[in-house]
Amino acid sequence: MIRGLLSVLFVLVAVAVSSSLAKPEKNIAKRGKRIPQTLSRGWGDQLIWAQTYEEALYWARAQNKPLMVIFHLEDCPHSASMKKAFAEDKDIQKVLDEDFIILNLVYETTDKHLSPDGQYVPRIIFVDPSMTVRADITGRYSNRMYAYEPSDIQLLLSNMQKAKKLLKTEL
Repeated sequence: MIRGLLSVLFVLVAVAVSSSLAKPEKNIAKRGKRIPQTLSRGWGDQLIWAQTYEEALYWARAQNKPLMVIFHLEDCPHSASMKKAFAEDKDIQKVLDEDFIILNLVYETTDKHLSPDGQYVPRIIFVDPSMTVRADITGRYSNRMYAYEPSDIQLLLSNMQKAKKLLKTEL
């Protein structure tokens, strides 16, 4: 009896171990939904986010897509309100999923190209696959050119469309 139970237990453990060693699926579950990533930090859990600026630049070049970099802080109320509006906007999430490489950073960079008018948050900058920061794609503020607020979601979407269009016409 005990030997039979041990045999069954051994088989169950073997099946569990072999299934955990099976080739993992990429980022797509069986039902077609993406598995949430922690790299999103709440900006769009179903999107695929780059880990580093270098990785994002590599993927932008390899896939010939514009890169959108979001600078924010976890404890900033402006970042939190922008994150909420950003994550809830289905149009923005769809365009990002299909046409952009995306990265969000909770730390400042030493690269002056990514902070042309200062280091403030939230700040959203577009970079084309030739690794050129698009200084011509800005928000509505003259003193914080790359800042967006929740009320600026339509402007951000328009700027995303502009980044896609410039990619096709200039590169």
